[in-house]
Amino acid sequence: MRLRLGILLLGLLAAGGLAAPWVAGWLGLDPFAPDLFNRFAPASATNPLGTDDLGRDVLLRLLEGARVSLAVGVATALAATLLGTSIGLLAAWRGGVVDAVLMRLADGLLALPALPVLVVLAAADTGRIGLPRGEAASDIVRIVAILSVFGWVGVARLARAAALSVLARDYVRAARALGAGEGRVLARHVLPNIAGPIAIAAALTVAGAILAESTLSFLGLGIAPPAASWGNMLANAQDLVFSAPWVAVWPGLAILAAVAGCTLVADGLRR
Repeated sequence: MRLRLGILLLGLLAAGGLAAPWVAGWLGLDPFAPDLFNRFAPASATNPLGTDDLGRDVLLRLLEGARVSLAVGVATALAATLLGTSIGLLAAWRGGVVDAVLMRLADGLLALPALPVLVVLAAADTGRIGLPRGEAASDIVRIVAILSVFGWVGVARLARAAALSVLARDYVRAARALGAGEGRVLARHVLPNIAGPIAIAAALTVAGAILAESTLSFLGLGIAPPAASWGNMLANAQDLVFSAPWVAVWPGLAILAAVAGCTLVADGLRR
């Protein structure tokens, strides 16, 4: 039940993001074009969720934000899961010095205060490496790269622990005794048996990445306007909670729904 509910929530958000151009065409509105004569308009047939401080339709920007925020979450989870699983398997397989070095590196990253370090990295001048600010695609790549630096650690530790348990099983010893190579043992016997915990970690990584991207965008260090993300929508609405509450409520609810969906999927997979 929880798994289905989580998939339903995430599916609705993803479908809304994919349908954003069609909804914009149907309403005849541009989510990026300001209309200063229509600022803070309440919900109506033309603007189903009202307009923001620049007269832009909140619904369309919410859907555009879903495209950005979910893309960051999924891309970060994929990158962190692939990197973390590879490092965890390497540590469990090689053991010894390799295991000690990789796990001390993971411990060092865990010991760092995540948010201040993310803020410092996000504030760095990325134009020197070909990722200028202000372009949605380059901002997404920058944020995914920054979040992946920290996101792999938990997956790596989980993959290492699960892999050590599997490598100690009798059927792995039997496979090795029958002449199976290390690559075959890892691919056919270890990976399938640690896929469950890794899938749970990946689902939680999506939620963490969405929250982190929203935090950085809220601080002005994430997705730069006029591109829409739920975080920068909240940043623009922080002084409007009482005068135009819909501008803050809807992106907040979207973040809540996305994180709840990921958590429900992870809990459903665990069960």
